[in-house]
Amino acid sequence: MEEEAKKERNEEVESDGGVEMVRVLVVDDSPVDRKIVEMLLKKSGRMFEVIAVDSGEKAMEVLGLNGVTIGRPHFNEQKIDVILTDYCMPQMTGYDLLKAIKEHNSLKSIPVVMMSSENDPQRISRCGGIGAEDFILKPLKVKDVQRLRTYAVPRTPISKSGTKRKLPVDLVTENSGYETCQRVAKVAVA
Repeated sequence: MEEEAKKERNEEVESDGGVEMVRVLVVDDSPVDRKIVEMLLKKSGRMFEVIAVDSGEKAMEVLGLNGVTIGRPHFNEQKIDVILTDYCMPQMTGYDLLKAIKEHNSLKSIPVVMMSSENDPQRISRCGGIGAEDFILKPLKVKDVQRLRTYAVPRTPISKSGTKRKLPVDLVTENSGYETCQRVAKVAVA
């Protein structure tokens, strides 16, 4: 019955036996980097649905921030769960895109993960200062894709069958290989 109601509202229903689908907007001007990211995400246990664009401007269009909407604006109609954007792009940089998203009330809760081939501490700090969830160095690796899962809050509900139970985010630990550290619980106010 719940699935039928979702279909009527054009919402996505569970697929792959209860696996949650995470919709990722990938923004990168490099076709090679964009393909690598798409391939890694799509081959990561069928958890990710990927929408890829080649510029910050096109990302703004996908998110409904292009200012061309007629009538009442519809923000995030694509129901993006997480944004993965390159830092250096022509015209609109990833930093500019991050700022635009975080300045918009109905979009600022979407996690934005920055990526760059340059390990610049000032750049990383600058992005973190305005709300970036993470800063990943290119080329993206499988462990980076696994980190993306922790940032996304999927739209599809978790299957209630089985013995798994949810833990509060602040009690879930993240294993980064050599050390285990607690993640900070984040609270979004609507």
